[in-house]
Amino acid sequence: MVERLSLSQMGIARRNFFTVFILVLNIFVWLDMSIITLRSVLSNSNILAAERTVVWAFYFIIVICSGLIGAVLAPRIKKLRFLYFWMILGVASSLIPALFSVHTITESIGASFLLAISFGLGMPSCISYFVDYTSIENRGRSSGIIYLAIFLSIFVSAMVFLRLNLTWQSIASAIWRASGLILFFWLKPREEVSEKKRKYAGYRSIVRSRSYVLYFIPWMMFSLVNGLEAPTLQKTFGSSFYGLTVLSFIIASFSALFAGFMSDFIGRKRVTLYGFIALGLGYALLGFAPYWEVSWYFYAIIDGIAWGTFSAVFILILWGELPLDVAKEKSYAIGGIPFTVGNMIQTLQYPYISIEPYAAFSFASFFLFLAVLPLMYAPETLPEKKIEIRRLKGYIEQAKKVRDKYFKKSGA
Repeated sequence: MVERLSLSQMGIARRNFFTVFILVLNIFVWLDMSIITLRSVLSNSNILAAERTVVWAFYFIIVICSGLIGAVLAPRIKKLRFLYFWMILGVASSLIPALFSVHTITESIGASFLLAISFGLGMPSCISYFVDYTSIENRGRSSGIIYLAIFLSIFVSAMVFLRLNLTWQSIASAIWRASGLILFFWLKPREEVSEKKRKYAGYRSIVRSRSYVLYFIPWMMFSLVNGLEAPTLQKTFGSSFYGLTVLSFIIASFSALFAGFMSDFIGRKRVTLYGFIALGLGYALLGFAPYWEVSWYFYAIIDGIAWGTFSAVFILILWGELPLDVAKEKSYAIGGIPFTVGNMIQTLQYPYISIEPYAAFSFASFFLFLAVLPLMYAPETLPEKKIEIRRLKGYIEQAKKVRDKYFKKSGA
């Protein structure tokens, strides 16, 4: 009876994981598709470069605002209904460039608005769903597996997507979003986890949480540095920039998997600390020798490791594990702001490019090392008991291997 129950529980756990895997993978790959589509829309429109900047700024601001609004609405509505509505909205907004001509600034803003809310509105609920359906001791590896799939899927889909014209980009992104909706509906996710009693405290309680702020500040500093440094990196690396970006992206895929597994063994805090220290060293070497190719490759490798680590921990895991007196959606809505702000700065090509590489990279290294200080005082979100149990299991397995090896030699 116990064995059957155990197998049944394993089956439920796998089904739950596959459900959140489909949900999270689908939206993050769609995000990349929608950004490429919006870029094509603006390229084909009759608007000035300054107006395109306005459209992009509007897009990212709406992503942030819709996320904050969605996090307030979701706990008051049945989560599954909210997610279904959000995914259907994504399918509809994806088809707009294929069905309607977008040429003026007003039409471009309208298209960007719909694409922005189709991502931001349900994102906090989507990721909080991930926390609801994964156990804390295995959440890191689940996050790592999901982000490995996300990075590799974005890499493959982007190569195909960039070869399509605007109409087919629009159709392809709608099909991709619809496929996620169909699979999610087919899996028939359960409602009881999301229907637990929720607390409706405001965002003020999050801002006042010491543990939240201690993690939020380093995450914001990393996002700002990453966005501000992008133009300088492109200028410094020259023709090698895109090749190094691809290398970094591939390394990030497998780094996310490794960091996810490690965060279940040594904790979330240690993994993020190592990521910040490593990235700080990467920028320090660039600041010392910005035109030395060895430093370029060293930075690309370290940047990939850091991005994989931070994606697995900061985007999916951390904000749902902090002890807050609010619904998890609000925690994720605030925690997602640095990611969006960093992308906004990078997309708008903030005029930081005028600073010399020596100064720019030294500046980045200094702030990344500075970001380690709040993390030193941040609490570990993975219970110490879980970490100790993992360590004991590891010691026991090693002892068994040594014993078996000894007995084999004795028998020989």
